[in-house]
Amino acid sequence: MNRIVGIDYGRARVGVAVSDPLRIFASPVETVPSAKIIEYLKKYALSETIERFVVGWPLNMNGAPAQAAPDVETFLRQLKKAFPEVPVTLEDERFTSVLAHRAMIDGGMKKSERRDKNSVDRISAAIILQSYLDKKSDG
Repeated sequence: MNRIVGIDYGRARVGVAVSDPLRIFASPVETVPSAKIIEYLKKYALSETIERFVVGWPLNMNGAPAQAAPDVETFLRQLKKAFPEVPVTLEDERFTSVLAHRAMIDGGMKKSERRDKNSVDRISAAIILQSYLDKKSDG
């Protein structure tokens, strides 16, 4: 089945989430060191067909690209080179870390677990992907 892969790219770590086969729900999957993300995605693509990448796009509150935007642009070039046939959609990632922390609290995660940045990155990727999926189902 085709999957949509959500990505929360960071200089150190990358959160990865995937859609269910019906493309209704996003599930957090993994946090990968940034240097290994393309290798990870290539390995994932051996077992699942990737229909699209949805990558979090860092914006400031005024809508201008945030400080992390050049890092994401570099990653996007690597992604398009490695997967030229897979379309990429950029999704506004403002508030995803806040929403991820809220989801962890609401889900009953202990404070020590919420400090794990890997969890935040994975959940942020799922929030980015879910935002995209929700928009697609509305239209």
